Amino acid sequence: MNKIAFKDLAVEMLQVAIAIILASIGLKAFLLPNGFLDGGVTGIAILLSSVFDLDISFVLPIVSIPFFIIGYFTITKRILFKSIVAILLLSVAIHLENFGAVTDDKVIIATFGGVFLGGGIGLAIRGGSVLDASELLGLYFNEKFGFSIGSIILTFNLFLFGITAIVISPEVAMYSILTYIVTSKAIDFTIQGFENHVGLIIVSAKSAEIQDAFQDKIGQGITVYQGIRGYGKSGATEASEIIHVVANRIDAKRINRLIDQIDKQAFITEFDINKTKGGKIRSLLEKR
Repeated sequence: MNKIAFKDLAVEMLQVAIAIILASIGLKAFLLPNGFLDGGVTGIAILLSSVFDLDISFVLPIVSIPFFIIGYFTITKRILFKSIVAILLLSVAIHLENFGAVTDDKVIIATFGGVFLGGGIGLAIRGGSVLDASELLGLYFNEKFGFSIGSIILTFNLFLFGITAIVISPEVAMYSILTYIVTSKAIDFTIQGFENHVGLIIVSAKSAEIQDAFQDKIGQGITVYQGIRGYGKSGATEASEIIHVVANRIDAKRINRLIDQIDKQAFITEFDINKTKGGKIRSLLEKR
């Protein structure tokens, strides 16, 4: 193993270790003492441990087994192995930790339990593993049947929270939904970081003027593709330059305003960017 590969592996292992600590704090200090659930496999484990008075540190890895079997056919063996190890270590951490309930305020429990758990799950994903195996179910159905991963996970969790409302109480189910929402946002925040970038694809008859404006007023690097406008009922009409740019959200608003000043008929597609690598993107806080 070369130095770069070893360094990458060490960083991944450190991320997973911190992820386990964060997730275990969220569970032991907030959710478990108060009977709150999260979504996914973790939620199933909490529900079973509450109903049958079982130790969640044993329930969690057992419940994860069917999802790992699914994962065997959908993810690489390296990710699968790291995920199995991560969940086993999380179970050990839950078993050994002895946190008392931090508060009895239900909103604080749902919020901060979700923040710690979501931060842990997100950091584990950045380290190349999963702490909640329900994502593997979404990946499987996406690969086999074309369903979106998000819709599968949402359906799975709605079913889980419905059972919770019947078996435990509607109140616990509603607070668990709040926990799940906070957890999901914490996962996104952990994976994407503080500065969320967007991509813009711009098609305009005044492409040259827009390119000059980027250089003079925005100072933003762009990529220009050669394309053809007018496909549709009338067929291809003319060659066109297509501008592609990645910017932070504040600059994206400036770019849209600038383009409106030049060409109100410009066609603009905007989409989220979760990660960029290489090149140079101007920082949100950079002073020009």
